[in-house]
Amino acid sequence: MMFDDDQMALRDVARRFAREKLRPDYQKRESQPGIDRALFKEMGSLGLIGVDLPEEYGGLGLSGVTAGMITEEIAYGDFNVSYMQLLSSLMGAIIHANASPELARTWNSRIVAGEAIVALGLTEPRGGSDAANLQLKARRVGDEYVLSGEKTSITFADQADAMVLFARTGKPEDVARGISAFLVDLNQPGVQRTRFNDVGSKIIGRGSVFFDDVRVPVENRLGEEGKGFTQVMQGFDFSRILIALQCVAAAQASIDEAWEYVKERQTFGAPLAQYQGVSFPLVEFETLIAACRQLCYHGLALRDAGQPHTAEAAMVKWMGPKTAFDAIHQCLLTFGHYGWSMDLPHQQRLRDVMGLEIGDGTAQIMKLIVARERVGRAAVQYAKESKK
Repeated sequence: MMFDDDQMALRDVARRFAREKLRPDYQKRESQPGIDRALFKEMGSLGLIGVDLPEEYGGLGLSGVTAGMITEEIAYGDFNVSYMQLLSSLMGAIIHANASPELARTWNSRIVAGEAIVALGLTEPRGGSDAANLQLKARRVGDEYVLSGEKTSITFADQADAMVLFARTGKPEDVARGISAFLVDLNQPGVQRTRFNDVGSKIIGRGSVFFDDVRVPVENRLGEEGKGFTQVMQGFDFSRILIALQCVAAAQASIDEAWEYVKERQTFGAPLAQYQGVSFPLVEFETLIAACRQLCYHGLALRDAGQPHTAEAAMVKWMGPKTAFDAIHQCLLTFGHYGWSMDLPHQQRLRDVMGLEIGDGTAQIMKLIVARERVGRAAVQYAKESKK
């Protein structure tokens, strides 16, 4: 992907911040109880959060390609910190497109400044991939909605300031047509949160959020009642590509470190890089990661041009995390007994990347989406008929 001069200048800012500020303490941050809000504010002051959001919120109004470029650069330094850029672009775009101007201005200006974290509230205990199978209810009472139920597997569950939440306002049999979306302030009575003990991405955290008759103003509904799922979910092609770029960056960091190691490490009187059994696996993953990166930016370019990009987004969402995991694993092995240590970053990158083989859409669901884009409903019709 070729970037213009303005993009290159912004990339240089992000690269310096990621490699000088973030990368040295990537592993140290894992032991912290949560994300360092000061880092987010510093990113905001540098213009590295929500670069694609409109200038009226303090954003730069730039392209999705530019947002992807910044996400990749930040993830190279710290995979977990880059989630702030991803989440801000996704949530900010959803709020901008579906909230009232006043509500959008209030929250998006805070997001861009690095002063607020807005989580995504979709998954529930009874449904992960079956995203429309929601039980959390939103009951209309005058000028408010009353929320009752649970969201689970929520990133930033115990740290977020607000949540874009999907709730059932219609009947269960309405499926996706009975779902509405809301922007909910999480710092209010009736909200309780838990935190899971996850394998990776520990400073971000994941958990459940419980709503016990939590009141939300009608003005905080995003989009029309009963159409939140179809209206708001349209933004998730964007986030799937950004997720893939996160994973690409983590893999590239490990690959670069592996190349440096095999140049310096001597065995049998020669550098490890001389042996094809060592260098060829790195070459293979360098190639696969480069291919995945190009497909990511192709998908973002299609999005910026207003063209369909659902298939491309699903392709990289299954390909990116899996290829990155395999690449980092190979890099760990390349370091030999040094790699089998908590002192090197490969083991943490493995654990961090692996979570996105599950979150935001499994490989199986992504492949189903690609098949549906290519052959239509025939890709899923047989499965539906078999259940009857």
